[in-house]
Amino acid sequence: MSLDLTAPPQVTGHLLLFRKTDWAEQGMSEDELRSVMDRVNTWFERLTAEGKILGAQPLMEQGAVITGDGSGTVTDGPFVEAKEAVGGYVLLSVTSFEEAVAIAKSNPMHDYGLTTEVRPTASSCPHLHRILGNSLAAAGA
Repeated sequence: MSLDLTAPPQVTGHLLLFRKTDWAEQGMSEDELRSVMDRVNTWFERLTAEGKILGAQPLMEQGAVITGDGSGTVTDGPFVEAKEAVGGYVLLSVTSFEEAVAIAKSNPMHDYGLTTEVRPTASSCPHLHRILGNSLAAAGA
């Protein structure tokens, strides 16, 4: 990540965040679970062979949530029973947001309730660039 605020942030990849981690608790048999995992592994293997995955990992259930309210409060979390709990991620190297969305939509886990959020990653902080970049431009004018 760059701290250069004179250049606008550039898209460096696309992050897929996977939510709804209780898919395996739906009463499937061991054979059904293996079948699901075979489909998922095939999906990952295809994307890897195509050179589209920069990184990917499931997340452990342990975690902490730190609030940004100035208190620095730390609570146990994430709360796995919550639908919004992030269970893993994939960082893609693709040419467009639309391609990242198409890849996300092809994940076989959506058949089991998975939710995927697609977010572009940036070369620098877009918020700082917007705020401080405007200040720098004004100072130079």
